[in-house]
Amino acid sequence: MSHSSSRRIRDDLEAWIASASPGARLPSTRELTARHSASPVTVQAALRELVAQGVIEMRPGVGAFVSATPHIRPRDFSWQTGALGASGQLSAETSTAMRTVHPDTIRLHSGYPERDLLPERLLRSALARAGRSDAALERTDPAGSPGLRAWFASELATQTPARFAAPSPQDVIILPGSQLGLGAIFRSTVGPNRTVLIESPTYWGAILAARQVGVTLVPVPSGPDGPDLDALRRAFAETSARGFYAQPNFANPTGAQWSASTGRDVLEIVRGNRAFLIEDDWAHDFAITTASSPLAAQDDGGHVVYLRSLTKSVSPAIRVAAVIARGPVRHRLMAELQAQSMYVSGVLQAAALDVLTQPGWETHRRAVRRQLRARRDLLADAIRAHVPEATITSIPPGGLNLWVRMPDDTDIDRLVQDAETRGLAIAGGGEWFPGEATGRYLRLNFAGPDPAAYERAAILLADALAEQGSR
Repeated sequence: MSHSSSRRIRDDLEAWIASASPGARLPSTRELTARHSASPVTVQAALRELVAQGVIEMRPGVGAFVSATPHIRPRDFSWQTGALGASGQLSAETSTAMRTVHPDTIRLHSGYPERDLLPERLLRSALARAGRSDAALERTDPAGSPGLRAWFASELATQTPARFAAPSPQDVIILPGSQLGLGAIFRSTVGPNRTVLIESPTYWGAILAARQVGVTLVPVPSGPDGPDLDALRRAFAETSARGFYAQPNFANPTGAQWSASTGRDVLEIVRGNRAFLIEDDWAHDFAITTASSPLAAQDDGGHVVYLRSLTKSVSPAIRVAAVIARGPVRHRLMAELQAQSMYVSGVLQAAALDVLTQPGWETHRRAVRRQLRARRDLLADAIRAHVPEATITSIPPGGLNLWVRMPDDTDIDRLVQDAETRGLAIAGGGEWFPGEATGRYLRLNFAGPDPAAYERAAILLADALAEQGSR
C-alpha cells in the first residue's frame, strides 16, 4: 500500500467534504479506486483515517457519509508561543465580580447596581434625542463635548472652598469609562517600572490597570476610617513613590469614607512628597448617610488627579467618565488617551449630559439613596441573623457593598463554589488585595436584584459555610 496514494485520496476527499452537506454520501470505493488508480486497500486506508478524525461515518452495507456533526480540525496556536515570548504577571481571567451566573441565582457578587436603581426613563428619552441630534453624525472634540466637560467642572466647583481655585472645563477630559482612565493615569503620573502606593484592600480594576502598565504596587493598609497615615508616610519615605491611588469616598470593596482630618493629612503628605493623589470617586452618586466630599476640591496645585465615572450611576451601557487634572500632567493624559481611544462617542456624551441636566436626575438620586439604605440594612441584618460567624467590618455610609470578614479557617474559594451550587453568587475578597490578603473576606453587593431574597441568601451562605465544618 502506498502511503502517498492514501494521503492523496484523503486530501481529495477532505476537499470534497468541505463543500458537502452533513449526511452526504461519499463516492463508492469502486469509484474512488478508478478515480485515483489505486487499490481498494489504499482507498479503505484513507477512509479509515477520515473515520478516526470524525469527518465521516461508515454504514455497513450502505457506504460512507459525511458526519452529521462535522469534526473541526484542532487549531494549532503553538507558533504564538515563540512570537509572544515570556508572559507577564497578568491573569487572563475575569474578576469573580464580573462573572455571568444562572438567571435564577441570587446575585450578590456583581459590582453594578440593579436595573431598578438606574434612571431608565430618563436614559431612554435621552438616547432617543441624542440619536436625532448632530452628535449621531459628527466627531466630537478629543477632550470631550464642551457641555459635558462644563458639567463635570461645575460639579466639583460647587464643593470647592472659596480659598481654592475652582476647576474649569479646560481641566476636564472625557474618556470612555474609568478603567481606561486608570491605565492612562498610571502611565502619565507614574510610568512603567516606577512605584505607586495603593490602599489595601482596594478596587481590583485599579490593581489590574497598574500591573498592565508595569507599575510597582506598594500596599498601604486601610480600614474603615481610611489609610494608616504612619504607614503612608513610611511608604513614601522608603519608596520615593510618584503617587498614591485611593478612594476617599465609599471605597470599593469596603465602603469606607475618610474623615475630613484624614483627607487633609493625606493631602499634606502627598504635597510634601511632590507626588500625585489619584482620587477615584466612582461612587459619588451612591451616597447613603453622608455626601461624597472629593479631595480634589481642596487642591489647586495639581497634586490631585480626579476620576469620576457615570457607568454605574447612569447605565453600564453609558461608558462615559471624566478625569480632572491641572498642569503638565493634563497634557500628558490628553496625549495618552488620544493614542488609545481618539475620542468618546458623541451620542453617549449627549445622552449622558441630557440625563444629568434633567430635573428628574436629582429626584432619581434621592430615590436611589433611600433604596440603597434599605437594601444595605436588609442585607446586613440578614447576615447578622443567619451567619453569626461573619463580621461586617462597618456599615458603609455609601457605595454598593458590604465587606464581610469570615472565620480565619474559611476556604473562600470553596465557599464561593459551594454557595453557587446552592443558588447564591458571591465574590471572594482575595482579588481586592494588591498583596497578600490579610484575612478571609467576602464582598457582598446590596444593590443587586430582588432584595426580598437577601434573607434566603444569608441562609444559603450559612449552609455553605457549615458544610466546610462538616468535611
